[in-house]
Amino acid sequence: MHISTKCSVAVHCLIFIFEYGETQKVTSDLLSLSTGINPVTIRKIISLLKKDGIISVKFGTGGTTLNCPPNEITLYRICKAIEPDFASKLIGLHPLPSPLCPIGKNIHHVLNCSYQKISDDLCESLKNITFENILSDYHQTQHDYKMNPTSKRMDLDI
Repeated sequence: MHISTKCSVAVHCLIFIFEYGETQKVTSDLLSLSTGINPVTIRKIISLLKKDGIISVKFGTGGTTLNCPPNEITLYRICKAIEPDFASKLIGLHPLPSPLCPIGKNIHHVLNCSYQKISDDLCESLKNITFENILSDYHQTQHDYKMNPTSKRMDLDI
């Protein structure tokens, strides 16, 4: 199964934008520092999220903000924006089974029957997880840290 790490980076960026976008200019360089990902890759991710309408980017002065409420953004929508064909790549099939073998010539069809069900179930799960849920998890983690500040965590000066 495969959901690209770019989807995780996109979620990271969205949390950062949600938390700081209204009070600070969020740029690809700033997101790069937070994510540890090259700014060029961040700009590509931001561009895809903008194209989907999830975020707005101010040209000239710069800065990025959420374009819709967190409860309207699903994890499925984020993944789909970043990698439109991610669902078809969730489970790989070996590419060259022997067409001379009775199993080899039928294995893709046989596996696709089961794999499609798995893919459908995963996509449905992703549609049920909203960015609001993710933010809630983030805020709970922040709260837990404040209650136990001896746990290891690195803070950026923002």
